[in-house]
Amino acid sequence: MNTSADGSRRIAIIGSGFAGLCLAIQLKKRGVESFTIFEKAGRIGGTWRDNTYPGACCDVPAFSYCFSFEQKTDWSRKWAPQSEILEYMESCARKYDLARHIRFNTEIAGARWDADENVWRLKTAAGEEVVADVLVSGVGQLNRPSIPKIEGLENFKGVSFHSARWRHDVDLTGRDVAVIGNAASAIQFIPVIAPQVRKLSIFQRSANWMVERGDRAYTDAEKERFTRHRILALAYRWLIYFQHEINWPIFRRVKFFVERTQKMCEQYRRSTLKDPKLQESQLPDYPFGGKRMLISDDYFPALNRENVEVVLGGIDRVTENALVTKDGRTIPADVIVLATGFQSTSFLAPMAINGVGGRSLNDEWNGAARAYLGITVAGFPNLFLMYGPNTNLGHNSIIFMIECQANYILGCLEEMDSRGLASIELSRDVMESFDTRVQRELQRTVWAATGKSWYKTEDGRITNNWSGSTIRYWWESRHADLSLYHQRVRARVTERIARPLETAAHHAAD
Repeated sequence: MNTSADGSRRIAIIGSGFAGLCLAIQLKKRGVESFTIFEKAGRIGGTWRDNTYPGACCDVPAFSYCFSFEQKTDWSRKWAPQSEILEYMESCARKYDLARHIRFNTEIAGARWDADENVWRLKTAAGEEVVADVLVSGVGQLNRPSIPKIEGLENFKGVSFHSARWRHDVDLTGRDVAVIGNAASAIQFIPVIAPQVRKLSIFQRSANWMVERGDRAYTDAEKERFTRHRILALAYRWLIYFQHEINWPIFRRVKFFVERTQKMCEQYRRSTLKDPKLQESQLPDYPFGGKRMLISDDYFPALNRENVEVVLGGIDRVTENALVTKDGRTIPADVIVLATGFQSTSFLAPMAINGVGGRSLNDEWNGAARAYLGITVAGFPNLFLMYGPNTNLGHNSIIFMIECQANYILGCLEEMDSRGLASIELSRDVMESFDTRVQRELQRTVWAATGKSWYKTEDGRITNNWSGSTIRYWWESRHADLSLYHQRVRARVTERIARPLETAAHHAAD
């Protein structure tokens, strides 16, 4: 990676999740071989490698949760399980011969911009230095588990673990299990483990809006038709896309859409939960859409079980063998599962990224991550982010956004090649103007009217979510405009053997 004999641009990609794989495949399709993916683990997959808890599956329909240029047509179910998604990712890596581009078990500890050489100097956790012309972060937003600060948790004598680091060696059969948290991961594994355990205590901070999933297996005949007639698979993908896209007005608090969906959720809650007190405990105390909308067919039924209890008192402390609530109850536990989410607003952490003049990205952001289109940051030349600040969605597939970002990055690289540029650096006024607009628009959303959520920093700034529709994001990111960047010409342009990057003219969801 330190040298490129053919003079082509050296590209370092951090992470082998959907983002890293997407960009790598598009580079390969354009004849570019001078890239390396740095993966801290021994296997690709990102969040789909790490989250192996029982019942793990996607909350976006499977046909929409794969690359548009590599449509899988034989999904087993409408909502794909974790193992099938991971196998899909690995099959893509095999098809495009990505293994030889991946350095497994290589964690990037930091990177420093060398202005004299116009390169990034990466430092691995093992102390090795790697030089790259372009640095791309594909680490995403949901990769570092959040561990709550609860008094006495470290003294618990039983077994405790985070749901994203599931202990498959721990048998839960006949044991008292406490689950802290009741959001996206918890609602998937709780129905699976509830029949196994003796007592399941769910410590709930607040209820969530729940939408019925309507999951089912695809028949062999359906899979055969989708595979034989690709136009059907494409049409089905677009149908799913637009069915989800029309939900965007919910987050802009359009009354008709909010009331319609909220009524559906309330009817599902009342018809599924038997106990009136349990029904009341599952009534959210925040505006509809203000937090991640949860989708499940079996979570509410699991709450009806006699061995399952929703604990509302809040946790005061943990003892050696129990959890003590704030209202004085002592609830015994053999196992504690932390379903407490991720450090979602600490983008790129724990890596130390230093740009122009040695300024750190942490100082640049000062606790409030921001980037133009969620992709580029002023003061950090040739650095591109994927699934970066303000690119998360509450209503559609993140794969769409990732493909838009890959398209934009490829456009930047193509323009740099055609103009003989060594580096591009986003103008600060462009980033400031973009961020001001996005934050102003976000203040009109339901997220701003909601208290604490993983979309927001402690001081209430919404750093994770995009402020518009996915159609608008595609429109704004479809072309790379280098007039928005400070440009530095190469001192000497070397002839490249690898052909230039082609214009990514196709739509992100073609």
